[in-house]
Amino acid sequence: MGQINLERKDGVALLTVDSVEVKNGLTPEMGRQLADFCEEIDADDSIGAAVVRGAGGTFCSGADRRRWQPGADQAEETTYKEAGQVYGAFMRVGALKVPTIAAVRGAAVGAGINLMLATDLRIVADNARIMSGFLRIGLHPGGGYFTISGRTAGREATAAMGLFSEEIDGRRAQEIGLAWRSLADDEVEDFAMELAKKPAKDPALAREAVRSFRTELGPPGIGWEAALQFERATQMWSQRRRNKS
Repeated sequence: MGQINLERKDGVALLTVDSVEVKNGLTPEMGRQLADFCEEIDADDSIGAAVVRGAGGTFCSGADRRRWQPGADQAEETTYKEAGQVYGAFMRVGALKVPTIAAVRGAAVGAGINLMLATDLRIVADNARIMSGFLRIGLHPGGGYFTISGRTAGREATAAMGLFSEEIDGRRAQEIGLAWRSLADDEVEDFAMELAKKPAKDPALAREAVRSFRTELGPPGIGWEAALQFERATQMWSQRRRNKS
């Protein structure tokens, strides 16, 4: 059903979303595993940076639709908690004590764009497909999307992608400030690792620096945690009504 893999190399933690049969769609179990690995990373003082990527040349296609229950009661305890495990994983990545980079190849869609936005920096492939995709399939965004997108891409791009379902490639992502660099697909992960190795040389300093960075430049408007809860009820409503039309 998919898994998250954790590797350690030269002081860098490499987190890989591995569910290639569904283009790295996330399950609640993978969300819990991702959060658990974040705990391991934080507890390992030899790690000074982390890179998040997807297996098989795709970053993350969103939630694993095999587990979707559109039209069901989204407030039912198990369903509600399982969705929360995926959202909580994004926040846990965003709260890692080390600087984080998303190495984005292929698609970053829906929940996948939230995972990408959870990191401190993004390196993307020129031909990457990046879109929120929620309204396109009849769902309200979740995971605090507007807050975490707005802090990086700004209001205009967040409106275009979140409200009007615009899709962008890696080059456009760099142009609008959603990514630091757009590169050929086969260069993305190596470049992300090379960047990550720089702060990883001094893990203690890297952890202090990223704490200051996020405290001073964190999400605007309401906090991320509040945004996640603020969006939750409306997304549940949109999931329930999706199969009733």
